Amino acid sequence: MLAGCASLGGVMDGLLGQSGPPLGSPGHVRGFLGGVAVEEPRAALVGREILAAGGSAADAAVAIGFALGVTLPSRASLAGGGVCLAYQPERDEAISVAFLPRAPGRLDPRADRPAALPGTPRGLFALHARLGRLPFERVIAPAEQLARFGTQVSRAFARDLAVVAGPLFADPQARALFARADGAPLGEGDRIEQPELGNLIGLIRSQGVGDLYQGVLARRLADAAVAAGGGLAAEDLRTTLPSLTATLRAPLGNDVLHAAPVGGSIGAAVALRRLAARAGEAEAEAAARAAAAAARAGADPAALLEGASAAGGSLPPVLGATTGFVALDRDGMAVACALTMNNLFGTGRIAPGTGLVLAAAPGIGQVPPALPTVLMVANANLRAFRAAGAASGGEGAPMALAVALHRALGGAAAAEAVAAPRPGAAERTGRATLVSCARYLPGVPGSCSWAADPRGHGLAIGAD
Repeated sequence: MLAGCASLGGVMDGLLGQSGPPLGSPGHVRGFLGGVAVEEPRAALVGREILAAGGSAADAAVAIGFALGVTLPSRASLAGGGVCLAYQPERDEAISVAFLPRAPGRLDPRADRPAALPGTPRGLFALHARLGRLPFERVIAPAEQLARFGTQVSRAFARDLAVVAGPLFADPQARALFARADGAPLGEGDRIEQPELGNLIGLIRSQGVGDLYQGVLARRLADAAVAAGGGLAAEDLRTTLPSLTATLRAPLGNDVLHAAPVGGSIGAAVALRRLAARAGEAEAEAAARAAAAAARAGADPAALLEGASAAGGSLPPVLGATTGFVALDRDGMAVACALTMNNLFGTGRIAPGTGLVLAAAPGIGQVPPALPTVLMVANANLRAFRAAGAASGGEGAPMALAVALHRALGGAAAAEAVAAPRPGAAERTGRATLVSCARYLPGVPGSCSWAADPRGHGLAIGAD
């Protein structure tokens, strides 16, 4: 009889609608999902799908990062790199995952466009290994599908493509992939298929990320990079590892400010603390630039965050192109990432047979390192998330993020906070993505909001 009751209970659950899609399937989560804010809309939809399937914020961030490698390869090719901040409220744990695209240890004399070592696949895998909930294969599958079966070109990618189409199309592979039949660059709404990139992501999915760095895929990538004038060596790929560390922390009212040990993040953190102390925007902007420059020049980022004098270093007039995004799940886990190629479209060349746009090696020739900018705010006593953001736009990124977070912490909804006017380069070039929970999460889900900068062409989506 007990067995019969159990079977009947399962039937009744189905009849009454108490069962639903399993974990990993869209629709698994009912009610509050969390939200994402991304500078490219199709990748944002991928992130929301992962949240709806029961994935964590880390799962969503990894899915977004891989999707951006397909939908925004001008700034976020899988051959690039970046930095992420992640916060888990259960343990009040915040980590920084750094996987910036760095120059090889030895420059190949055959390389006329030296390529950076790709950090993104291993960096995002490390984030997933630490905080993921769904299988890694499930999380990166949407990116594979976008590449293999095609997607529409977004306004964000079309704008980047229009800027550099002339020199970019000197590479026949780039021209074949990103140009229309008449030779004009693809425009918003055009269809783009990337079968070679889809095959590569499929191999990563089936064989593992490690194979791209020390297996058959690694040798294939190294050979392709040499053919494209990038000059990567298999032994350098093997030693390309992400760095997982605790975040740099500083008090911010009753909350804790978390920063990554990179120039843009430190600059934004210093500016935000100045704004919280009622400094004027001009003073905060100057402090942001000085701190970012000093951190890039080798100053101790922890000391800069604590208020040490920002001496030494300068920001070049042009910085590598970046893109940012934020993901928040229903449990209060949050991830903010900034990805870069160190140059718009990196080297401007595609590694044959892989579909990868190679990132540019920083510090060589006219290629300065990018300025990735991410911040997180949480409350240690409540073990709860408060706000997170990422910004792009070169020298304007740190102040753009500082102003947006300052407004959000002052009570403004995310959309109002990112739309607020900003001084100087932060207004001209800065683009911020933001997720904010005015009454914390876990806590009051209804107090959460998310926004992509109206100055750009991104998308923020989530909620119920």
